[in-house]
Amino acid sequence: MSEIDDHHARRWRLVLGAAAEPELGGLGTSEDTAVDRALGALYNTGDEPGGGDRGGGLGGSAPRVARWLGDIRTYFPSTVVEVMQRDAIDRLNLTELLLEPELLAAVEPDVHLVGTLIGLNRVMPETTKQTAREVVAQVVRKIEERIATHTRTAVGGALNRAARTSRPAPRDIDWDRTIRRNLASYLPEYRTVVPKHLVGHGRKSQAVRREVVLAIDQSGSMAASVVYASVFGAVLASLRSLRTHLIAFDTEIADLTDQLDDPVEVLFGTQLGGGTDINRALAYCESLITRPDDTLFVLVSDLFEGGIRAEMLRRVRSMRESGVQVVVLLALSDEGAPAFDHDNAAALAGLGIPAFACTPDAFPDLLAVAFDRGDIRAWADANAGKSGRG
Repeated sequence: MSEIDDHHARRWRLVLGAAAEPELGGLGTSEDTAVDRALGALYNTGDEPGGGDRGGGLGGSAPRVARWLGDIRTYFPSTVVEVMQRDAIDRLNLTELLLEPELLAAVEPDVHLVGTLIGLNRVMPETTKQTAREVVAQVVRKIEERIATHTRTAVGGALNRAARTSRPAPRDIDWDRTIRRNLASYLPEYRTVVPKHLVGHGRKSQAVRREVVLAIDQSGSMAASVVYASVFGAVLASLRSLRTHLIAFDTEIADLTDQLDDPVEVLFGTQLGGGTDINRALAYCESLITRPDDTLFVLVSDLFEGGIRAEMLRRVRSMRESGVQVVVLLALSDEGAPAFDHDNAAALAGLGIPAFACTPDAFPDLLAVAFDRGDIRAWADANAGKSGRG
Protein backbone atom coordinates (compact mmCIF):
# COMPACT_ATOMS: atom_id res chain seq x y z
CA MET A 1 0.00 0.00 0.00
CA SER A 2 1.40 3.44 -0.94
CA GLU A 3 2.10 6.21 1.57
CA ILE A 4 -0.95 8.14 0.29
CA ASP A 5 -3.17 5.08 0.70
CA ASP A 6 -1.82 4.58 4.23
CA HIS A 7 -2.66 8.20 5.05
CA HIS A 8 -6.22 7.86 3.74
CA ALA A 9 -6.74 4.54 5.53
CA ARG A 10 -5.53 6.09 8.80
CA ARG A 11 -7.91 9.04 8.46
CA TRP A 12 -10.89 6.80 7.66
CA ARG A 13 -10.00 4.53 10.57
CA LEU A 14 -10.04 7.55 12.93
CA VAL A 15 -13.38 8.70 11.49
CA LEU A 16 -15.09 5.30 11.60
CA GLY A 17 -13.65 3.97 14.86
CA ALA A 18 -12.65 0.49 15.95
CA ALA A 19 -15.41 -1.17 13.92
CA ALA A 20 -13.44 -0.39 10.74
CA GLU A 21 -10.17 -1.88 11.98
CA PRO A 22 -10.51 -5.29 10.22
CA GLU A 23 -10.79 -3.57 6.82
CA LEU A 24 -8.50 -0.57 7.36
CA GLY A 25 -5.94 -1.94 9.78
CA GLY A 26 -4.88 -0.70 13.19
CA LEU A 27 -3.35 2.59 14.27
CA GLY A 28 0.40 2.72 14.08
CA THR A 29 1.45 5.38 16.60
CA SER A 30 0.70 6.21 20.21
CA GLU A 31 -0.48 9.67 19.10
CA ASP A 32 -3.04 8.12 16.73
CA THR A 33 -4.24 5.92 19.57
CA ALA A 34 -4.64 8.98 21.82
CA VAL A 35 -6.58 10.84 19.09
CA ASP A 36 -8.79 7.78 18.59
CA ARG A 37 -9.44 7.59 22.32
CA ALA A 38 -10.40 11.28 22.47
CA LEU A 39 -12.82 10.88 19.54
CA GLY A 40 -14.24 7.65 20.92
CA ALA A 41 -14.95 9.15 24.34
CA LEU A 42 -17.32 11.59 22.64
CA TYR A 43 -18.66 9.84 19.55
CA ASN A 44 -18.58 6.07 20.21
CA THR A 45 -21.91 4.46 20.99
CA GLY A 46 -20.32 1.57 22.87
CA ASP A 47 -21.67 -1.15 20.59
CA GLU A 48 -18.79 -1.43 18.14
CA PRO A 49 -16.03 -4.01 18.59
CA GLY A 50 -13.37 -2.85 20.98
CA GLY A 51 -15.34 0.28 21.76
CA GLY A 52 -17.00 -0.77 24.97
CA ASP A 53 -14.61 0.90 27.36
CA ARG A 54 -14.53 4.13 25.43
CA GLY A 55 -18.24 3.94 24.73
CA GLY A 56 -18.77 4.77 28.38
CA GLY A 57 -17.87 8.29 27.36
CA LEU A 58 -16.63 10.89 29.79
CA GLY A 59 -19.16 10.01 32.44
CA GLY A 60 -19.62 12.49 35.23
CA SER A 61 -15.99 12.57 36.28
CA ALA A 62 -14.48 16.06 36.34
CA PRO A 63 -10.87 14.77 36.23
CA ARG A 64 -11.63 12.64 33.16
CA VAL A 65 -13.32 15.59 31.45
CA ALA A 66 -10.38 17.85 32.27
CA ARG A 67 -7.94 15.34 30.79
CA TRP A 68 -10.12 14.95 27.71
CA LEU A 69 -10.30 18.74 27.21
CA GLY A 70 -6.54 18.87 27.41
CA ASP A 71 -6.20 16.03 24.91
CA ILE A 72 -8.43 17.54 22.26
CA ARG A 73 -6.63 20.89 22.52
CA THR A 74 -3.37 19.01 21.95
CA TYR A 75 -4.48 17.02 18.90
CA PHE A 76 -7.01 19.26 17.10
CA PRO A 77 -7.11 22.89 15.87
CA SER A 78 -9.17 25.38 17.90
CA THR A 79 -12.07 25.41 15.41
CA VAL A 80 -12.45 21.63 15.77
CA VAL A 81 -12.05 21.86 19.55
CA GLU A 82 -14.96 24.31 19.71
CA VAL A 83 -17.20 21.89 17.79
CA MET A 84 -16.20 18.95 20.00
CA GLN A 85 -16.83 20.96 23.16
CA ARG A 86 -20.33 21.87 21.98
CA ASP A 87 -21.00 18.24 21.05
CA ALA A 88 -19.79 17.09 24.47
CA ILE A 89 -22.13 19.48 26.24
CA ASP A 90 -25.07 18.35 24.08
CA ARG A 91 -24.37 14.60 23.79
CA LEU A 92 -22.90 13.85 27.20
CA ASN A 93 -24.79 16.38 29.31
CA LEU A 94 -21.64 18.02 30.65
CA THR A 95 -23.27 21.38 31.39
CA GLU A 96 -23.13 20.95 35.16
CA LEU A 97 -19.43 20.11 35.00
CA LEU A 98 -18.77 23.56 33.53
CA LEU A 99 -19.61 24.93 36.97
CA GLU A 100 -16.23 23.64 38.14
CA PRO A 101 -13.40 26.21 37.78
CA GLU A 102 -10.73 23.67 36.79
CA LEU A 103 -12.81 22.59 33.79
CA LEU A 104 -13.53 26.13 32.66
CA ALA A 105 -9.82 26.86 32.71
CA ALA A 106 -9.27 23.95 30.30
CA VAL A 107 -11.86 24.82 27.64
CA GLU A 108 -11.36 26.66 24.36
CA PRO A 109 -13.32 29.94 24.76
CA ASP A 110 -15.87 30.63 22.01
CA VAL A 111 -19.19 32.38 21.51
CA HIS A 112 -21.26 29.25 22.10
CA LEU A 113 -19.49 28.50 25.36
CA VAL A 114 -20.23 32.05 26.51
CA GLY A 115 -23.90 31.43 25.72
CA THR A 116 -23.82 28.30 27.87
CA LEU A 117 -22.19 30.18 30.74
CA ILE A 118 -24.78 32.95 30.53
CA GLY A 119 -27.50 30.32 30.82
CA LEU A 120 -25.80 28.94 33.95
CA ASN A 121 -25.29 32.37 35.48
CA ARG A 122 -28.04 32.11 38.08
CA VAL A 123 -26.92 28.71 39.37
CA MET A 124 -23.17 29.29 39.13
CA PRO A 125 -21.36 29.11 42.49
CA GLU A 126 -19.23 32.10 43.50
CA THR A 127 -16.09 29.96 43.28
CA THR A 128 -16.70 29.53 39.55
CA LYS A 129 -17.89 33.01 38.60
CA GLN A 130 -14.45 34.61 38.47
CA THR A 131 -13.15 31.90 36.13
CA ALA A 132 -16.31 32.22 34.03
CA ARG A 133 -15.80 35.98 33.76
CA GLU A 134 -12.23 35.43 32.56
CA VAL A 135 -13.48 33.03 29.87
CA VAL A 136 -16.19 35.47 28.78
CA ALA A 137 -13.71 38.36 28.77
CA GLN A 138 -11.41 36.45 26.39
CA VAL A 139 -14.25 35.96 23.90
CA VAL A 140 -15.41 39.57 24.24
CA ARG A 141 -11.88 40.83 23.49
CA LYS A 142 -11.73 38.67 20.35
CA ILE A 143 -15.08 39.99 19.14
CA GLU A 144 -14.11 43.60 19.84
CA GLU A 145 -10.88 43.16 17.88
CA ARG A 146 -12.94 41.73 15.02
CA ILE A 147 -15.69 44.34 14.80
CA ALA A 148 -14.75 47.55 16.64
CA THR A 149 -12.70 49.35 13.98
CA HIS A 150 -15.09 48.50 11.15
CA THR A 151 -18.07 49.60 13.23
CA ARG A 152 -16.58 52.94 14.25
CA THR A 153 -15.46 53.67 10.68
CA ALA A 154 -18.74 52.71 9.00
CA VAL A 155 -21.02 54.36 11.56
CA GLY A 156 -18.81 57.43 11.98
CA GLY A 157 -18.74 57.99 8.23
CA ALA A 158 -22.51 57.68 7.96
CA LEU A 159 -23.06 60.13 10.82
CA ASN A 160 -20.68 62.65 9.25
CA ARG A 161 -22.49 62.38 5.94
CA ALA A 162 -25.79 62.89 7.74
CA ALA A 163 -24.48 66.16 9.16
CA ARG A 164 -24.17 67.84 5.73
CA THR A 165 -24.89 71.53 5.62
CA SER A 166 -25.90 73.87 2.77
CA ARG A 167 -23.54 76.59 4.03
CA PRO A 168 -20.26 74.74 4.50
CA ALA A 169 -16.89 76.31 5.11
CA PRO A 170 -14.62 75.96 2.04
CA ARG A 171 -12.69 73.05 3.54
CA ASP A 172 -15.94 71.23 4.36
CA ILE A 173 -17.41 71.34 0.82
CA ASP A 174 -18.36 67.95 -0.59
CA TRP A 175 -17.33 68.70 -4.19
CA ASP A 176 -18.68 65.49 -5.69
CA ARG A 177 -22.19 66.05 -4.33
CA THR A 178 -22.03 69.79 -5.00
CA ILE A 179 -21.23 69.22 -8.70
CA ARG A 180 -23.95 66.58 -9.03
CA ARG A 181 -26.53 68.88 -7.46
CA ASN A 182 -25.61 71.80 -9.76
CA LEU A 183 -25.38 70.04 -13.12
CA ALA A 184 -28.38 72.05 -14.31
CA SER A 185 -26.23 75.14 -13.93
CA TYR A 186 -23.57 73.94 -16.35
CA LEU A 187 -22.33 76.71 -18.70
CA PRO A 188 -21.09 75.12 -21.96
CA GLU A 189 -19.29 78.26 -23.14
CA TYR A 190 -17.17 78.24 -19.98
CA ARG A 191 -17.16 74.46 -19.58
CA THR A 192 -17.93 74.79 -15.91
CA VAL A 193 -20.68 74.40 -13.36
CA VAL A 194 -21.94 77.38 -11.40
CA PRO A 195 -22.41 76.06 -7.84
CA LYS A 196 -25.61 77.80 -6.80
CA HIS A 197 -26.10 75.23 -4.02
CA LEU A 198 -23.18 74.07 -1.91
CA VAL A 199 -23.21 70.70 -0.18
CA GLY A 200 -20.80 70.01 2.62
CA HIS A 201 -20.11 67.94 5.67
CA GLY A 202 -20.94 69.52 9.00
CA ARG A 203 -18.01 70.16 11.31
CA LYS A 204 -17.54 67.45 13.88
CA SER A 205 -19.14 68.12 17.22
CA GLN A 206 -19.78 66.27 20.43
CA ALA A 207 -23.56 66.66 20.09
CA VAL A 208 -25.67 63.51 19.94
CA ARG A 209 -26.81 63.13 16.32
CA ARG A 210 -28.63 59.81 16.42
CA GLU A 211 -30.08 57.40 18.96
CA VAL A 212 -29.92 53.62 18.79
CA VAL A 213 -32.13 51.20 20.71
CA LEU A 214 -30.99 47.57 20.62
CA ALA A 215 -33.62 45.12 21.90
CA ILE A 216 -32.31 41.56 22.31
CA ASP A 217 -34.47 38.47 22.69
CA GLN A 218 -32.98 36.27 25.44
CA SER A 219 -34.67 33.02 24.42
CA GLY A 220 -32.28 30.06 24.49
CA SER A 221 -31.86 29.81 20.72
CA MET A 222 -30.58 33.40 20.58
CA ALA A 223 -27.42 32.82 22.67
CA ALA A 224 -24.85 33.79 20.02
CA SER A 225 -26.94 36.81 19.01
CA VAL A 226 -27.05 38.01 22.62
CA VAL A 227 -23.25 37.81 22.84
CA TYR A 228 -22.60 39.70 19.60
CA ALA A 229 -25.33 42.30 20.16
CA SER A 230 -23.98 43.06 23.63
CA VAL A 231 -20.49 43.72 22.28
CA PHE A 232 -21.87 45.84 19.44
CA GLY A 233 -23.88 47.80 21.99
CA ALA A 234 -20.70 48.55 23.93
CA VAL A 235 -18.86 49.66 20.77
CA LEU A 236 -21.74 51.93 19.70
CA ALA A 237 -21.95 53.40 23.20
CA SER A 238 -18.31 54.49 22.84
CA LEU A 239 -19.29 56.83 19.95
CA ARG A 240 -20.08 60.22 21.42
CA SER A 241 -22.35 61.21 18.56
CA LEU A 242 -24.67 58.30 19.39
CA ARG A 243 -26.90 57.67 22.36
CA THR A 244 -27.24 53.89 22.71
CA HIS A 245 -29.74 51.88 24.74
CA LEU A 246 -29.45 48.11 25.22
CA ILE A 247 -32.52 46.18 26.32
CA ALA A 248 -32.56 42.43 26.97
CA PHE A 249 -35.93 40.73 27.31
CA ASP A 250 -37.81 37.49 27.74
CA THR A 251 -41.10 37.86 29.58
CA GLU A 252 -39.31 40.42 31.75
CA ILE A 253 -37.19 43.39 30.69
CA ALA A 254 -33.62 44.24 31.68
CA ASP A 255 -32.32 47.68 30.74
CA LEU A 256 -28.55 47.21 30.56
CA THR A 257 -27.72 50.65 29.18
CA ASP A 258 -25.84 51.81 32.26
CA GLN A 259 -23.49 48.80 31.98
CA LEU A 260 -22.47 49.35 28.36
CA ASP A 261 -18.96 50.44 29.32
CA ASP A 262 -18.31 46.81 30.31
CA PRO A 263 -19.70 44.22 27.86
CA VAL A 264 -18.73 41.38 30.21
CA GLU A 265 -20.98 42.91 32.86
CA VAL A 266 -23.71 43.29 30.25
CA LEU A 267 -23.55 39.61 29.40
CA PHE A 268 -23.74 38.57 33.03
CA GLY A 269 -26.77 40.83 33.34
CA THR A 270 -28.65 38.75 30.77
CA GLN A 271 -30.48 35.50 31.42
CA LEU A 272 -30.96 33.09 28.56
CA GLY A 273 -34.06 30.92 28.37
CA GLY A 274 -37.65 31.40 29.42
CA GLY A 275 -40.59 32.77 27.48
CA THR A 276 -40.76 35.69 25.09
CA ASP A 277 -42.93 38.81 25.25
CA ILE A 278 -41.85 41.00 22.34
CA ASN A 279 -44.85 43.27 22.70
CA ARG A 280 -43.92 44.16 26.28
CA ALA A 281 -40.33 44.87 25.24
CA LEU A 282 -41.53 47.12 22.40
CA ALA A 283 -43.70 49.07 24.83
CA TYR A 284 -40.67 49.73 27.02
CA CYS A 285 -38.47 50.67 24.07
CA GLU A 286 -41.12 53.10 22.80
CA SER A 287 -40.90 54.94 26.12
CA LEU A 288 -37.18 55.55 25.51
CA ILE A 289 -37.63 57.20 22.11
CA THR A 290 -37.77 60.98 22.28
CA ARG A 291 -36.51 61.82 18.76
CA PRO A 292 -38.23 59.39 16.36
CA ASP A 293 -36.75 60.88 13.19
CA ASP A 294 -33.24 60.43 14.60
CA THR A 295 -33.71 56.97 16.11
CA LEU A 296 -32.72 53.53 14.84
CA PHE A 297 -34.49 50.64 16.53
CA VAL A 298 -32.94 47.18 16.08
CA LEU A 299 -34.93 44.18 17.26
CA VAL A 300 -32.89 40.95 17.45
CA SER A 301 -35.40 38.11 17.79
CA ASP A 302 -36.60 34.86 16.22
CA LEU A 303 -40.10 36.44 16.44
CA PHE A 304 -41.72 33.58 18.37
CA GLU A 305 -44.11 35.79 20.31
CA GLY A 306 -45.58 34.69 23.62
CA GLY A 307 -47.31 38.01 24.17
CA ILE A 308 -50.07 39.73 22.23
CA ARG A 309 -49.21 39.38 18.55
CA ALA A 310 -51.64 42.01 17.26
CA GLU A 311 -50.29 44.55 19.74
CA MET A 312 -46.72 43.72 18.79
CA LEU A 313 -47.39 44.40 15.12
CA ARG A 314 -49.32 47.57 15.97
CA ARG A 315 -46.40 48.91 18.00
CA VAL A 316 -43.89 48.18 15.23
CA ARG A 317 -46.13 49.93 12.70
CA SER A 318 -46.56 52.90 15.06
CA MET A 319 -42.80 53.19 15.51
CA ARG A 320 -42.20 53.17 11.79
CA GLU A 321 -44.96 55.69 11.07
CA SER A 322 -43.56 58.06 13.71
CA GLY A 323 -40.26 58.22 11.82
CA VAL A 324 -38.23 55.57 13.65
CA GLN A 325 -36.07 53.38 11.42
CA VAL A 326 -36.89 49.79 12.35
CA VAL A 327 -34.59 46.86 11.59
CA VAL A 328 -35.48 43.27 12.57
CA LEU A 329 -32.69 40.69 12.73
CA LEU A 330 -33.65 37.04 13.10
CA ALA A 331 -30.09 36.39 14.24
CA LEU A 332 -26.84 38.28 14.68
CA SER A 333 -24.41 35.40 14.36
CA ASP A 334 -22.17 33.46 12.00
CA GLU A 335 -24.58 30.53 11.70
CA GLY A 336 -27.01 32.00 9.17
CA ALA A 337 -30.80 32.14 9.37
CA PRO A 338 -32.18 30.28 12.42
CA ALA A 339 -35.61 28.80 13.05
CA PHE A 340 -38.04 31.70 13.27
CA ASP A 341 -41.74 32.52 13.14
CA HIS A 342 -42.46 32.82 9.41
CA ASP A 343 -45.92 34.30 9.91
CA ASN A 344 -44.60 37.18 12.00
CA ALA A 345 -41.71 37.74 9.59
CA ALA A 346 -44.19 37.92 6.70
CA ALA A 347 -46.41 40.31 8.64
CA LEU A 348 -43.45 42.62 9.25
CA ALA A 349 -42.51 42.45 5.57
CA GLY A 350 -46.05 43.57 4.83
CA LEU A 351 -45.34 46.66 6.94
CA GLY A 352 -42.24 47.38 4.87
CA ILE A 353 -39.86 45.95 7.50
CA PRO A 354 -37.84 43.00 6.20
CA ALA A 355 -36.64 40.44 8.76
CA PHE A 356 -33.37 38.68 8.03
CA ALA A 357 -30.30 37.21 9.69
CA CYS A 358 -27.03 39.11 9.64
CA THR A 359 -23.44 38.15 10.34
CA PRO A 360 -21.39 40.22 12.80
CA ASP A 361 -18.99 41.21 10.01
CA ALA A 362 -21.83 42.65 7.90
CA PHE A 363 -23.64 44.43 10.75
CA PRO A 364 -21.49 47.63 10.68
CA ASP A 365 -22.35 48.10 6.99
CA LEU A 366 -26.02 47.56 7.78
CA LEU A 367 -25.81 50.26 10.46
CA ALA A 368 -24.17 52.62 7.97
CA VAL A 369 -26.97 52.05 5.45
CA ALA A 370 -29.55 52.70 8.18
CA PHE A 371 -27.89 55.93 9.31
CA ASP A 372 -27.68 57.03 5.68
CA ARG A 373 -31.45 56.39 5.45
CA GLY A 374 -30.75 53.85 2.73
CA ASP A 375 -32.93 50.98 1.56
CA ILE A 376 -32.46 48.19 4.13
CA ARG A 377 -34.41 45.69 2.04
CA ALA A 378 -32.21 46.32 -1.00
CA TRP A 379 -29.08 46.04 1.16
CA ALA A 380 -30.25 42.69 2.54
CA ASP A 381 -30.95 41.39 -0.97
CA ALA A 382 -27.56 42.57 -2.25
CA ASN A 383 -25.75 41.01 0.73
CA ALA A 384 -27.56 37.68 0.79
CA GLY A 385 -24.24 35.91 1.35
CA LYS A 386 -23.65 37.87 4.53
CA SER A 387 -27.25 38.12 5.66
CA GLY A 388 -29.76 35.28 5.39
CA ARG A 389 -33.10 36.60 4.27
CA GLY A 390 -36.12 35.54 6.31
